[in-house]
Order: sequence, then structure tokens, then C-alpha cells
Amino acid sequence: MKLSRIVITGIGLTAPNGNTLAEFRKNLLTGVSGIRTIDVRYMGRWPAGLCTFDPLKYQKKKEVRIGTRAGSISIYSAREALADSGIALDRRDRSRVGIYIGITEHGNVETENEVYNISLFNYDTKFWTHHHNPRTVANNPAGEVSLNLGATGPAYTIGAACAAGNMGLIHATQMLRLGEVDLAIAGGVSESPQTFGIFAGFKSQNALAIHADPTKASRPFDKARNGIVISEGGCLYTLERLEDALARGAKIYGEIGGYCVNSDATDYVLPNPERQAECVRQALRNARLTVEDIDIVNTHATSTPQGDIQECQALTSVFGHRQEPAAINNTKGFIGHCMGAAGALELAGNLPSFDDLIVHPTINVDELDPQCDIPGLVINQPRAVKRVDAILNNSFGMLGINSTLIIKRYLS
Repeated sequence: MKLSRIVITGIGLTAPNGNTLAEFRKNLLTGVSGIRTIDVRYMGRWPAGLCTFDPLKYQKKKEVRIGTRAGSISIYSAREALADSGIALDRRDRSRVGIYIGITEHGNVETENEVYNISLFNYDTKFWTHHHNPRTVANNPAGEVSLNLGATGPAYTIGAACAAGNMGLIHATQMLRLGEVDLAIAGGVSESPQTFGIFAGFKSQNALAIHADPTKASRPFDKARNGIVISEGGCLYTLERLEDALARGAKIYGEIGGYCVNSDATDYVLPNPERQAECVRQALRNARLTVEDIDIVNTHATSTPQGDIQECQALTSVFGHRQEPAAINNTKGFIGHCMGAAGALELAGNLPSFDDLIVHPTINVDELDPQCDIPGLVINQPRAVKRVDAILNNSFGMLGINSTLIIKRYLS
């Protein structure tokens, strides 16, 4: 069976260092970090990445008050993606619009806040908000987008830990190919810095980054890296079947080339480089590409001591025999780890390379860890390249979920 070609026609995002693709990309090329120090309840001050978008651009004050931070991030990103795509929903069948949003976790922020609030009133639950249940259900971010847009097609979230951003795009591609929807709004979001629990959890694992300069706290591949910087963010795309995009004269950012999702099945937290390598190889087979066809590899590397090494082992096993190495980069030094939004945001940061043939760098690498010294790493300064026809995007998550997504330059 011949599969429909699926293309990206709109991008909306908010990241700790940018609220549009143009601003985000500019800051990636000029070394501008969005990480700063914030107060974390019960824990003091820690580096984190917060977004600065205006939620009132697309929501009323009451909607922001009743809804969630993840919902506001999702609504902003969805509206920006639609505006970028040139799609007017009032001219579409809204029952044929699907919303698929990857998340790492949802509901912790709202539950923590409510428990804290009632602690101020001797834990009297009469002070517990009646908005709690719709705020904490896992489908909340997609549901808030559906309400905001008046879109009546399928709207739900995909829980896939830190592989979730890729998963939103992969699932949207599948639903478009199945004919379930005609337009998909998909990607990933995160509100993680709003919860102290995730900070405490990573700290207990000795995996929470610390540095005197918060902008240097996230330092993938650097010998002195010491953990994750927790960040929020969102990136949603409009995806369409190619024939539909061409029929309306849409601009096309790229085409879904191939993908794979697999599981380590070995550990709750520690990644498995063999399974990661298998995921990359299967995505290449799915895309009918070879390792020589990939021009940019965006790594998942989170700046944890062991995790970065294991991903480098996986990439070496797949790409190590290439004659000319692919350009390999990472985005987390700029924005920290945006959890459910990570894969979607990091892909967006690389998509402009199809046009300008420049690869943004991995920053904060003062001394490269010898165990992460793999051919092709783009470190501290952007690199001009001769060709960008295929971008491979890795996102891996806890409980051993791996996702690889390949985007190709659109060619008619």
C-alpha cells in the first residue's frame, strides 16, 4: 500500500529563549541561553527554563485562571502554528481536525499547588478548588486547545516521557495516513518547572544540574556536566497530506521521512544504547534512507554523566563508519530539558537548516568528555554545511521509551 506523503506546513512554539521560530533560531545561532535561576518550593534556588509568551494573546483572563499552564502553552503554540500555516479553521470541517500533544506528565503541578494551598488552612478540603479534576486529567492540554479552537475532532495527549514531542508528530502522521483527520495539530508541551516534585526527584537521583552561572548549567557532552536543567515549553505543528497542502498553496517546511518507536525493557531510568541504536536503524529503514543520507543528527543528550555517553555509543554504532560524518548537535544547553516538548522544540530549531545550510551548535562545551568525542559534533559555534536534505531527531525517555523521527527536505 502506498502511504500518503505527510508534510509540515506550520510551526508555533514557545521556548525559554524565544516565542517564535525566528527568535528561537536566531538565539540558537548566536548562543543565547534562556536558562535562569528560580525559586523552587522547599528547595531554594535552582537553574530552570521558563517561557515568556503572553497567554492573553489567545486566552481571556478567566480562561487562564481556570485552565493550566500546560494548556496555555498548548493554546499559544497551536494558534501560532495555525497562523503560520495560513489555515483558517472557520473555512474547515472542524470535526476533521485532530490534536495530538505529547506530554511527559500532567497534573502534578495542580495537585501540588492545591495540597499546599489547603495546608495553609489546616488541610480543610473545603478550600480545594472545584477546577481540580479538569485541570489534572491527562488529556487536559489537548482538551484546552480543542475548547479554544472549537475543534471537534479527536483531541488527546500521548504520554511518552521525554520521547513525547516526537511521538505527537509520529501519531499525527499515522492518523493522517489512516484518513482519520485532514489536518493535525501535533507536537509536545511541558509545564515541568511549575512542580517542585520533579526537581526533588532528579535531585534525589543526583541528576539535577547546578552551576554558578545558570546559563552554563546544562552542558551536554562537557566533561564537567552534572545533570538536567528542568524547563517548560511547547512546540506544535500543523501537518497535512501533501496533496492537501499543495492544493491550497501552502509553504512546506519539510516532509515526514520515517520514524521508529521502541522500548529498552531493561531499566526504569538508565538508557540502553543497543535499543537506541536499533531505533535509529529502524527509522532509517522506514524512511528508505542510509546513514550517508542523514545530514544533521539532533541528539537527546540531557547533560547527565551516563546518559550522554550511552547515546554517543549508540550513535557511534550507527554512524561511526561514515566517510563524511553527519553534523551532530544538541539544543539543551540553550533551553534545558523541556521534557514532553523537547523533541518537538529541538526539531524546530534545526528545520531552518534546510534553507540556510547552517547547523546550530551545542554550547557550554568547555572540555569535551573523551567518551563523547564522536565525529561530527558541532560545538560552541554554528557550522556551515554544503547539504541539508535529511534531519534525524532523537528523543528518549524514562522507562526505556525511544523515538527517532526523520524529516526530509520537500522535493516535488
